[in-house]
Amino acid sequence: MQTVDYIIRADYLLTMEDDLTVIRDGAVAVKDSDIVAAGSYSDISGGCRSDRIIGGRNRVLFPGLINTHAHAAMVYFRGIADDLPLQEWLEKHIWPSEMKWLSSAFVNDAVELACLEMLKGGVTAYCDMYFYQNEAGKVLEKVGMRGVLGSGIIDFPWKDIARTPDDYFRNCEDLIRNWKGSSLVTPAVAPHATFTCGPDNYRRAQELAEKHDVPLHTHLAETQFEVAECQKRYGMTPVEHLDAIGFLSGRVSAAHCVWLNDRDIAILAERKTGVAHCIESNLKLASGIAPVPQLLAAGVRVSFGTDGAASNNDMSVLGEMSTAAKVHKAVSGDATAVDSRTALLMATKTAAEILGLGGTTGSIRPGKRADLVTARLDRPHLQPLYDVYSHITYCMRPGDIETVMVNGKILLDRGRAVTIDEEAVLDKAAAWGKKIRGE
Repeated sequence: MQTVDYIIRADYLLTMEDDLTVIRDGAVAVKDSDIVAAGSYSDISGGCRSDRIIGGRNRVLFPGLINTHAHAAMVYFRGIADDLPLQEWLEKHIWPSEMKWLSSAFVNDAVELACLEMLKGGVTAYCDMYFYQNEAGKVLEKVGMRGVLGSGIIDFPWKDIARTPDDYFRNCEDLIRNWKGSSLVTPAVAPHATFTCGPDNYRRAQELAEKHDVPLHTHLAETQFEVAECQKRYGMTPVEHLDAIGFLSGRVSAAHCVWLNDRDIAILAERKTGVAHCIESNLKLASGIAPVPQLLAAGVRVSFGTDGAASNNDMSVLGEMSTAAKVHKAVSGDATAVDSRTALLMATKTAAEILGLGGTTGSIRPGKRADLVTARLDRPHLQPLYDVYSHITYCMRPGDIETVMVNGKILLDRGRAVTIDEEAVLDKAAAWGKKIRGE
């Protein structure tokens, strides 16, 4: 009989392994940061004992959700410039706001709010592209959440962050030096997009990532403007262009991938490049709808990203799952497109694999870190229950999330943050909002 730190029990256990079987009256045993056993409660209780048995009836237990594309600090610009096309939204509103307000203090405070929002929605890890990422790393370390933090690279000067490309790459190297080997923070290199970052800097980003064995993250084929600009500059689509310069690989996760042709999809499949599907942001900015069923059929790994809250306007992966599963049915005319099991797989195991975290998180099996979520099922909108996968994808809301554990530590208990002072975070957000509004 092994003594463990926690036994987490639920009516339904979804490991996201093998054939996605639902284990009834399931349990997971956790010791230190690791999952040591998973299966039926009778089996787990027969081999493990703990003074802390949590969860119980009317609950479902599944791996933490993973947000594969975010700009977490932009949560402070939520709703600041709505109902505009992307280029106008970006160039006339978001970039000027960032030029005025972006600082290490801004990022520190805003990322804490973003982490609070994501944890309350069952998100245990996210992939980010932004600046001042050392500040974001400090927040993740304090909160206990997992993150892949990409230090942004563009060709032109940006505030006091960088005056030359060399400055951007020094920032990347500093991030890698500070966080490589962390149990929670994975540093990454993040060239912004083909219209803001030239081929030389893309190649340089790739070389840096390969040198330090860290992930690469970029925007790709998000808008028709981007495709037209790439055609004008290089005579190729954005995917063809990045492939021609040797950038694409399994190390790369690409956000959006809306405007793809058949050749683009084949390239992404061949290079094993993962895609972060940001459907709600793409819908809201009228950027288009990524060809996800075609990507999946070609063998491309696809996950979900929220993008920044300035263009979504929330950071709910549950929302992305529900929207995507429904929209792709309507667009394709196929009611089986992106079914509920596929949606949860995309949000967990596939997402972890895309970010290079497949051996660490994304599914529930012994040896992986204990990044776990329990949600309550005794809610009016979740009863009666016939298929738990269907309920998670089509019915579940962030308010149903009860417990969130990362690395074996409880970060959300009965819906309340453990490592974050919720009132203080909301007070800081309100104060920043007043400043930004000029009050």
